[in-house]
Amino acid sequence: MNILIIVGIGTLILIAAYFTYGKFLSTKVFELDNSRTVPSVEMEDGVDFVPTDAKYLAGQHFSAIAAAGPVTGPIAAGLVYGWVPTMIWILLGTIFIGGVHDMGSLVASIRSKASGIADTMKNYVSNRVWILFNIFIFFTLILIIVAFTDITTSSFLNTIELDDGSIVGGGATATSSILYLILPIIMGLLMQYTNLSLKWATIIFLPLVGVAIWVGQYIPLNFGDKNFWNAAVIIYCIIAGIVPVWLLLQPRGHLGGYFLYATLIVSFIGIIFGGFDTKYPALTFGSGMENAPANFWTPMFPMLFITVACGACSGFHSLVSSGTTSKQLAKESDAKPIGYGMMLAEAVVALIALGTVMMLSPDDELVKKAPNFIYANGLGEFMATIGISKAFGISFGLMAFTTFVYDTLDVCTRLGRYIFQELSGMRNAAGRWIGTILIGGIPFLLLALPNLTTPEGKPVALWSLFWTAFGSSNQLLAALSLVGITVWLQRTAKNRKAWIATVIPAAFMFVMSTWALLRQFFAYTIKDGAFVIPVGSNKVVPALAFIYIVLAVWVVLECIPAIVKNAKYQDQQAVERA
Repeated sequence: MNILIIVGIGTLILIAAYFTYGKFLSTKVFELDNSRTVPSVEMEDGVDFVPTDAKYLAGQHFSAIAAAGPVTGPIAAGLVYGWVPTMIWILLGTIFIGGVHDMGSLVASIRSKASGIADTMKNYVSNRVWILFNIFIFFTLILIIVAFTDITTSSFLNTIELDDGSIVGGGATATSSILYLILPIIMGLLMQYTNLSLKWATIIFLPLVGVAIWVGQYIPLNFGDKNFWNAAVIIYCIIAGIVPVWLLLQPRGHLGGYFLYATLIVSFIGIIFGGFDTKYPALTFGSGMENAPANFWTPMFPMLFITVACGACSGFHSLVSSGTTSKQLAKESDAKPIGYGMMLAEAVVALIALGTVMMLSPDDELVKKAPNFIYANGLGEFMATIGISKAFGISFGLMAFTTFVYDTLDVCTRLGRYIFQELSGMRNAAGRWIGTILIGGIPFLLLALPNLTTPEGKPVALWSLFWTAFGSSNQLLAALSLVGITVWLQRTAKNRKAWIATVIPAAFMFVMSTWALLRQFFAYTIKDGAFVIPVGSNKVVPALAFIYIVLAVWVVLECIPAIVKNAKYQDQQAVERA
């Protein structure tokens, strides 16, 4: 079957969902109303609270939430379980869970003076839940930084060999990345201190991003090992987490958003005119493939829903929506295209990423490489259909992947700093520096862990090991955020049944995520029917799994009484109105 048919049908389903279920959420669940004054207008300060045009903010939000998640997750899941179950979850998860989660986090925040999702818990449940939830978020941000940093720096060191014997990747991607990070800083300075408009800044700097990719091929930075590049990326995170949003986050997010749109356009052109057929199995069950799980259904439930991660639902999105986007939303109606619409757009990215798996045969050597190289190879194939060299296309793909990661890394660092300052009460300059160094320093220590293995004792790439831990914690964060949104809706929504749209997704994600964490914990601690304590670096994953399980169960147990109490409150209010 042609990939065009599969990706095309999936995209049409997502578009239909925007105009149907998206409308339902806007009018019946979250009741968007432009007569309400939003925080960006009420609290405008020119630093964090800045009313931003929806077109500009959509690109920034899209690039911040998309990152490597909707690329890495669907590719990793598609390789293990096949493209059919992966695609089904991308569509259903995005429409009924991920999009609801993102939009709900954004609306709840703007209705609470742009406070974070943790503050929603504090206002409607308890101060203890606020503390627990912030600790959970802080640990999740650490895992995001670890997983994304490791897979990014791998693209600075690894390569792809083309059919003609030429080599692409490695140092070229490193050079292009550095040039790309310099461009938004210059753009931000010019827009801040000169009369350069956003329109002309885009016209000038967007082509320069293409120049940076082209130049990288000719001036590759072929030096440094993994530790060197990990340190370089962490230092970038620390700097990005401190500087004003106008200097880096906003211009980089704007350029990154166009980068995302460019990859979507190039991919669709390649898919439409490339004539690529599906070669990879729809289901790996019974395929006899080396990477297919021995017991297909039990690992697929719950691991499929964890592995796809941001391609269908992501707790991290609640942090972006309520941490930075809510402070810039110009009016309430923008919550639909930005909150719900951009999650659907991310699902399209996920479908395209899955398409780069579909076009591979099961015995292709690329199947054994990291997802960023599979994705870059796919974009190279797509661009070759319009006359652009595959070498440039692969460089473009690797750079696009890296760009997505940068967008998330600096947001994670900034959000981690916010949490530290809230919990410690250190809201001064010292708090900014200490919090930022802490949220960057802990991931650096984890990135330096030696001799990591699977539960079976096989050596494993750090990103691969931490991706599962990240996916579980990230989806569990989404479940807890949905619980908070549920409590908020019960107390504020005019529609008494509005909370049902969030409580069902919350329950599903909580069960799948906790199940996955338990599997990870017991995989390392149960050997031959007996409990054992892992040795060396392998203690990290089960320890993190245990911490997440305890925190999550504690938060839910704190929230259940509030949900029950609110349900009774709604019934009482209904009786009084009658």
